[in-house]
Amino acid sequence: MSARRDRYRQVIETLTRHGLGFLVGTPHPFSRLPSDVGSATTHAFRLHTRPEHVRLALEELGATFIKLGQIVSTRADLLPPAYTAELAKLQEAASPVPAEAVRAAIADELGRDVDDVYEEFDDSPLASASIGQAHAARFRGVDVVVKVRRPGVVEQVALDLDILRNLAAMASRTWEAAKDYDVVGLVEEFSDTLRAELDYLREAENIDRFVAAYATDPRVHIPVVVREATTSRVLTLERLWGIRIDDVAGLDGAGIDRRALAVNASSVLLEMALDDGFFHADPHPGNFMVEPDGCIGLIDFGMVGHLDDQLRERLVRFAVAVSRRDADLATSALLSICGTSWTPDREALTASLAHMLARYPQRRLGEMPTARIVLEFAGLLRTHRLHLPLQLSLLLKAVVMADGLGKRLDPDFDLLGMLRPFVRRMVLRSLGPSAMLRRLTSVLQEAVELGLDAPDIIRRVVSVLERGGFDVHLRAAELDPLVARAERIGNRIVAGAIISAFISGMAKIVAGDPRLGSWERPMIAAGFGSLGALGGYLAVTGRHRRLNRL
Repeated sequence: MSARRDRYRQVIETLTRHGLGFLVGTPHPFSRLPSDVGSATTHAFRLHTRPEHVRLALEELGATFIKLGQIVSTRADLLPPAYTAELAKLQEAASPVPAEAVRAAIADELGRDVDDVYEEFDDSPLASASIGQAHAARFRGVDVVVKVRRPGVVEQVALDLDILRNLAAMASRTWEAAKDYDVVGLVEEFSDTLRAELDYLREAENIDRFVAAYATDPRVHIPVVVREATTSRVLTLERLWGIRIDDVAGLDGAGIDRRALAVNASSVLLEMALDDGFFHADPHPGNFMVEPDGCIGLIDFGMVGHLDDQLRERLVRFAVAVSRRDADLATSALLSICGTSWTPDREALTASLAHMLARYPQRRLGEMPTARIVLEFAGLLRTHRLHLPLQLSLLLKAVVMADGLGKRLDPDFDLLGMLRPFVRRMVLRSLGPSAMLRRLTSVLQEAVELGLDAPDIIRRVVSVLERGGFDVHLRAAELDPLVARAERIGNRIVAGAIISAFISGMAKIVAGDPRLGSWERPMIAAGFGSLGALGGYLAVTGRHRRLNRL
């Protein structure tokens, strides 16, 4: 309890020191802030912008929050460009874990001493990050990289994720916007992603899947996992050698055709995402190594994206609507993609989409600025308080990165032109005869299953009815408004019946003898007076009801 308490205090104090205390609303009861926090915050704000403070606070809070910032940096639908650009600077550099601790962790996981597993093992790390550390080694004559999870990081991440869930719930109670954006759901998405990165067996499964898909593809090289030396805490895989894909001078010196390289890199990423629905979700230049023959080596598969058939079909509907310049259809498709928990202003959203579509009328794909379109679309989502599913936001990030990388390699690179055949294939898969046949088969299968279950369902319903039917339970508090409304309706019906009776009676009196006697005149006057009073009652209650509706 003490560790959780201290960490909670550290999180709130760090956020407050950087002027971000509003993110958590009312401080936690045991988070007594030091008296010098306010003055420190005022001084700090003179040195940094608000986005810089967000980045600095996350760096101070360590592994979990750094990862949070890196993932959120891909969410242009949630944050303005100034924040996403600053969070993209977050680095995972951390102080190295001592070699003795690394060797002990490997021996504990693999059941053998490091020197018995690897022919060579370099105690100096290739890289040291907040979650893991990488070392060069040799395994059965092959150069490999050994990734080792940092000691204690799983426990720290679990504690931080619990705190993040509490802070998200607090924000949802105090901020209407946080509730609209489903901050609690976003934290859960982030938690799932981070937990997957902590498990090296999950990363190994990702790598194996890519190896199987691209084993015969000469354009790309996926490192092979050494399963005998891999656990959830230790990952051993083939080491790749080459030039970083953004090292233009190095590529030119090696005689690599940069134009062909741009096409190959982007086509591989697009095939992964749009054809296979399983893609590398962190395609920054550091994860692309260009080998001497121009083959692209991909590394770091801790974060992957997955587009299921349903999400791809919704994406296709949106793409078709955009191609037709149909803003109303695009609105429906976008709302189905976002799945909002609240009701946005549909007319305003349609108008925004129509305005955006009108900004790019009938232009060649190669002339359309991909990154600008994505950023404008993300701004539209923020304006209308919509957010994309995590997997789709990862896809947009990959598209923007591919576009930037392609233009760095070849200024004439046309990503949208390359997208066209992939989108066409997606449309054919989603709307073609085979897709329709699959849907029809699914519907028929459900109908058959329902028919098989129908006798049992009918027997259960009959059994319930024979035992006396259904019991409906209502709380008294729920009945009070209904009873009050029924009473008002009853009063109005009674008043209407009395009015009808008065009118009928007076009509009969007058019709029977137009010459009214001494006792009939007061009766007629009283009748008109009653009609006026009851009519006034009906008018007043009717107006009150209309006002309540407003």
